[in-house]
Amino acid sequence: MGLVICDMSISLDGYVTGPNASKDNPFGDGAGSLHDWMFKNPIDSDRQYLEDAIAHCGAVVMGRTSFDKTVDAWGPDGPLEGIRSFVVTHEAPTGNYPGYTFVTDGVASAIEQAKAAAGDKWVGLHGATVMQQGLPLGLVDEIYVHVVPLLLGGGTPLFAALDSAIELERIETPSSPAVDHLRYRVVK
Repeated sequence: MGLVICDMSISLDGYVTGPNASKDNPFGDGAGSLHDWMFKNPIDSDRQYLEDAIAHCGAVVMGRTSFDKTVDAWGPDGPLEGIRSFVVTHEAPTGNYPGYTFVTDGVASAIEQAKAAAGDKWVGLHGATVMQQGLPLGLVDEIYVHVVPLLLGGGTPLFAALDSAIELERIETPSSPAVDHLRYRVVK
């Protein structure tokens, strides 16, 4: 089976969204530039991170909030063509979403189903909540954070809900003018 990887862009102060994130403002106030390193004139080394993540991804796990904020932009087939998305939720939405599987029995079940669907490819965790739930359970293998030189001062923190120490082993830490790529293996 492939690795389970949290791969997120964050501000220097650790937020994945700014304040007031909503369906109409999915990244929150002031956080629109968190993903510029991928889409707004990316340099080759930054572009390679995105291409590698897409090439190695076999399934995605996200929370219901991430689904609700992005489904209109991504459409009913999910964020990546041909890649199944598993949504951790208390209740599946009404409507036709062929690219999504709604999992009502927790993050561990969603990750297990995603790993089965991904085969030897990666399972990408999208959203702070699924990472915060999966990491303490020992379900996350690696964490990739792309630190953007931006201070948001509030929003959705990536690591706020953790209540115990988690040891990490550095894989690599290259930088570009737009972003610092920090890649860690979770020590189990």
